Amino acid sequence: MMQPELARARVTPHEPEVLRYRIPGWRVGAGGGGGTVSVATDGTPRVIATWFHWTGEELVMPTFVSAPHVRRPAARLEALRAHPEVAVTIDTESFPPTVLSVRGRASLTEVAGIPAEYRLAARRYLGEEAAAGYLAQIDQPGTAMARIAVRPAWVGVLDFQHRMPEMMHGPAS
Repeated sequence: MMQPELARARVTPHEPEVLRYRIPGWRVGAGGGGGTVSVATDGTPRVIATWFHWTGEELVMPTFVSAPHVRRPAARLEALRAHPEVAVTIDTESFPPTVLSVRGRASLTEVAGIPAEYRLAARRYLGEEAAAGYLAQIDQPGTAMARIAVRPAWVGVLDFQHRMPEMMHGPAS
């Protein structure tokens, strides 16, 4: 028989409050690993660690198309155009980790210069001073980025204390 406190904590897909669940230190690819999971053009799975910014409606993960320090567009752009269904994991560096899982369809929009979401992510990851220096280096003529946006179709949170994978809810058999 399932313990009542764990039954209430079970992750249910499509919980709207999950996207309002605020966890300090969330970032893609932190802690035990993670990132954007997609299918490459050759049909094999890929996981890419990436910066992100949540707009309140979309998870945005810009990447380079061109810049003085970039030899070619990011390979994931071709893959996402061919296979736009993705899964994203965002986890804390703390133990036990808190993990946000998102599934959805990626849309790509090319942007001249640096998208606002990339600037915001740089400030969050690097701090104001380091971000200002980094952004000044890359914001040059010829810089273009792709704004990869995922509007969540499914969302779940695990904290391994109150919200656990379903397989962990019942007694050992």
